[in-house]
Amino acid sequence: MRSIKIPRSTRHFLPEPIPRSTIEDIIDTARWTGSARNRQPWRFLAVTTDALRAELSKFGHYAGHLAEAPVILVLLSADNGFADTEFDMGRICQSLCLAAHDYGLGTCVTTFHPDDNVIRVSALLDLQPGWLPHHAIAIGRRDPHRHRGPSAIPTGRLPGSTLLTWA
Repeated sequence: MRSIKIPRSTRHFLPEPIPRSTIEDIIDTARWTGSARNRQPWRFLAVTTDALRAELSKFGHYAGHLAEAPVILVLLSADNGFADTEFDMGRICQSLCLAAHDYGLGTCVTTFHPDDNVIRVSALLDLQPGWLPHHAIAIGRRDPHRHRGPSAIPTGRLPGSTLLTWA
C-alpha cells in the first residue's frame, strides 16, 4: 500500500530518455486494469519528439511541464457515449502511474482543457476519429535538484474518519 500513499506528481524531469521497452512494459502491465464489460476503452500514444512535446505543453493551464518530460503518454478514450468510460480512464491512468512508479519514474497527469484543446491535440497528433485525447501523463526521472514552489492547491489528505460514513 505504500506506493499508493506516497506523492508521485513530478513536474521537473531529468533530460534522460526512457527506454522504449520500459514504456511498453508499463503499458503491458496497465492493460490488465479492469474496465466495464471489459471494453478497454483506451489506447495510448507515446510522444518523445521535442517539437510535439513542446506543442502539447501549450494545451492547458497546467500543461507546461509536458515540454520537459522525456515521454508524454497521451491517453485516448473511446468516444463511445458510455457513462463509465470516464471512470475506466481514471482506473487505467492510476495503473499507468503506479507501474511507472515501480520503475522509479515520476509521473504527472495532465488534462487538455477546455474542450477546444482536445480538438487541437487531436488534430496535432492526427488521431483517428473515435478517439479523444482528454488526458496525458508526463513520464520521466524526477529531477532531485529542482523543487516545486508553493502550491496554489490545498495539500495533504482528509483523514479517513472524515471520508467514511457507516450505515
